[in-house]
Amino acid sequence: MRHLGLLVSRWVLGGYLVVHGAQKLFGAFGGHGLEATAANFGSIGLRPGKAMATLAGVSEMGGGVLTATGIADPLGPVAVAGTMAVAAAVHRRQGPLAQKGGFELPLTNLALAVALMSSPGRSGLGLRLPRSLARLVVAGGVGAAAVAIGQILLAQPADAAGEGRSPAQAADAQPDDAQAQAPAHAEPAVSNG
Repeated sequence: MRHLGLLVSRWVLGGYLVVHGAQKLFGAFGGHGLEATAANFGSIGLRPGKAMATLAGVSEMGGGVLTATGIADPLGPVAVAGTMAVAAAVHRRQGPLAQKGGFELPLTNLALAVALMSSPGRSGLGLRLPRSLARLVVAGGVGAAAVAIGQILLAQPADAAGEGRSPAQAADAQPDDAQAQAPAHAEPAVSNG
């Protein structure tokens, strides 16, 4: 029964992360695509925005595929955990609940990824990485996440005229008549995770 639970956990987490990555990279599944995601990342201090957005999308999509299949385990959950640690840091100011744009979803995904790293079981299709390589992967993932989190925590607000404007900031810079046409319920450029 334990192995079935791990398999279902892999499929759910991996599947959703593939979707999140495709939203960022390609605008699939109602996503905003790479350019809008890059602008949003730049505006919150993850620079260069396009490179960081690409890294997040590839980490989510690739990490999701590797998590769902168990190939090269624990590489997939490590990629997911690193990306979700950064996403949780991004959403920290909105508090813990998702309904207010908080870090609930990234933190939940992070916890599940860490659990899958810690207890892989026999639920994957592929071989596990050798222990020494797995340690290196975990250390690299922790290091990369730490650098990105450091960028977020030390970031200065983006200059409204600068390169890293988010779509919301660009809308704020429009004349009043253009703002009046924008829907009041517009969503941010990037969702949780």
